[in-house]
Amino acid sequence: MRAAGPEYKSLNRALGKALHDYAMIREGDRILVGLSGGADSLSLLWMLAERRRRVPVRYTLRAVHLDPGFGAGTEGDLAAFCARLEVPFVFERTDFGIRGHSAANRENPCFLCSRLRRKRLFEIADGWGCRTLALGHNQDDVIETLLLNMCYAGEIGTLKPLQELFAGRFRVIRPFAYAPAALIRRFARRQGLPVAENPCPSAGRSRRSAIRRLLHELYRTNPKVRGNLFHALRNVRREYLLP
Repeated sequence: MRAAGPEYKSLNRALGKALHDYAMIREGDRILVGLSGGADSLSLLWMLAERRRRVPVRYTLRAVHLDPGFGAGTEGDLAAFCARLEVPFVFERTDFGIRGHSAANRENPCFLCSRLRRKRLFEIADGWGCRTLALGHNQDDVIETLLLNMCYAGEIGTLKPLQELFAGRFRVIRPFAYAPAALIRRFARRQGLPVAENPCPSAGRSRRSAIRRLLHELYRTNPKVRGNLFHALRNVRREYLLP
């Protein structure tokens, strides 16, 4: 595996810090990586596969892609990518995206599709004996989810780097929680990863996309905003919140 360039060093540093801060990977872990075909999940699988060759903690990897039903035709590229990394891979066709965009669910297609995918990922993880599910959410996703929940759900909350579910039976880890999306995209280009275009008809016009555009404008006017928003998640002054 070829690891070169400043993008690798920066991304490896962010990954290593998140893994260390939250003790994400333990000896003997069997980890299922959700592989969407985007830059985030491809880079995550690449980094975790590269890392296991040089760290003393032993863990195994498996990868799964749940096709949402839009006929993206990514199976061959993803299978070849996983074969190069020596990671077992399964490709499963679903109708989750189609159901999410059905006439009965037009208000929020992303919610249903995401819920169905998450449920199926846990079922596959359970069948393979994997107790850890690794997802490619990045620092931008963490910030965006905070504002999404505030604006559209009326609550303060976001994606946690480490989350235990079902009474500790499963752990969801997000090793890229400290990594900006732009850094991951640069790394994916440098490594020549087979990034696929998102076939979802809601791509670019979802609520998350609207929040992303708002944040990009804030980042453009003041580069400190990104860091301030992220660090605010650990600097909660509860005495100044409503009871």
